[in-house]
Amino acid sequence: MGHSALVWDHRTAIEVTKDLNGIDQVVLRNPQGASAWVSLHGGQVTSWRNDRGEELLFTSSKAIFKPPKAMRGGIPICFPHFGNCGSLEQHGFARNRIWIIDSNPPPLHPYDSHGKSFIDLVLKPSEEDLKCWPHSFEFHLRVSLAADGNLTLISRIRNINGKPFNFSFAYHTYLTVSDISEVRIEGLETLDYLDNLCQRERFTEQGDAITFESEVDRVYLSSPNIIAVLDHERKQTYVIRKEGLPDVVVWNPWEKKSKSMIDFGDEEYKQMLCVDGA
Repeated sequence: MGHSALVWDHRTAIEVTKDLNGIDQVVLRNPQGASAWVSLHGGQVTSWRNDRGEELLFTSSKAIFKPPKAMRGGIPICFPHFGNCGSLEQHGFARNRIWIIDSNPPPLHPYDSHGKSFIDLVLKPSEEDLKCWPHSFEFHLRVSLAADGNLTLISRIRNINGKPFNFSFAYHTYLTVSDISEVRIEGLETLDYLDNLCQRERFTEQGDAITFESEVDRVYLSSPNIIAVLDHERKQTYVIRKEGLPDVVVWNPWEKKSKSMIDFGDEEYKQMLCVDGA
């Protein structure tokens, strides 16, 4: 009796389209119907849907999609620094630049390729970038969508001319939640954190889990590599796994700050939470 098997070809699961501003965006799909959208503006994941079509990433209804403004939502890439840093723009310039598709990426391991689609992007500094941050680099980003719907981002930063430089980096991940007051984060209890609402004063987390009743903007130090975000109302858990990123940033602007941001709805803080490997 003969045998037959469906062979998954990740290349057929990738589509390149253009957004409303004519910027290329890459759509990844898996055999079960999950999808991820990646914009070449910022190398930013703008959408991640599960096999039921439910959106897992938050994007503000007031987000500005036109360069050079960074889009409020998805997973912005913060590089070469995270936060405010002197003359450089907030969270660095990588999220505001046009990336290119890597024409010769490293292959997937055969045992890791079944049902997975992926795209490799590259960012190289422009002459203007080198004027404000004079370091030669190549930033290689792989975004992959696995057969089980898991989304993975892998970054490699290459020093081109061998002169050492320092940088900071974060995946500024906007998760969509049903109601922020019904959400808790597990895995950060007992850790020290820097509170950006108190001039980065250092505190120790006292709760058995992090819950939300007001604005939160904290950097949890030396955090574990697995953190869980539990959405009780939706009966859904995000499991965040990270490697090589020591800290976790937790941010929700709450009511007052939301009203001060032009690209964020007044009430949208209730439906989002940023949990960033940094």
